[in-house]
Amino acid sequence: MESKIGFDDYPYRFIIITNLLQFIIYIIGAYFLFLFGYIWVIIYVVFILILEIRLLKMSCTNCYYYGKLCAFGKGKLSSAFFNKGNPRKFILKQIKLIDIIPDFLVFLIPMFLGIYLVLTKFNFILLSLIVIIFFLGFIGNGIIRGSFACKYCKQREIGCPAEQFFSKSRMN
Repeated sequence: MESKIGFDDYPYRFIIITNLLQFIIYIIGAYFLFLFGYIWVIIYVVFILILEIRLLKMSCTNCYYYGKLCAFGKGKLSSAFFNKGNPRKFILKQIKLIDIIPDFLVFLIPMFLGIYLVLTKFNFILLSLIVIIFFLGFIGNGIIRGSFACKYCKQREIGCPAEQFFSKSRMN
């Protein structure tokens, strides 16, 4: 349902689109790491799981969408594993550049490994995957957040540290 401010529960089509983008990034990233060996894929998947669990536990539990369908579906997922937190903590949280670096590493490390592979042994498929992961990581995420997630987010209106961070970043 949509209110004047945003969605109480996001439509499933939004959740599918946002998660599909992330899933494609993860798959391409895992493929690049696979080319260096299975152990790197395992490390990559564990890294992603740690980031996701950290998000579910530290942010989603304090969010307006806890127990609801946010643009990523993580409010419902968080409520299945963790107790509700304090919404005031979410509003007061300050995000710094160092806080978002791990999220960027999910696609930057595979992308740079892909560039290394293309430079050492050129391959059009690898080059195409580099372009795709670059586009999805930077432009795709920006479109997802700007056109789907943040645009209809009630938490953004209440107070969102990510929105405040990226608004400051755009102004500097």
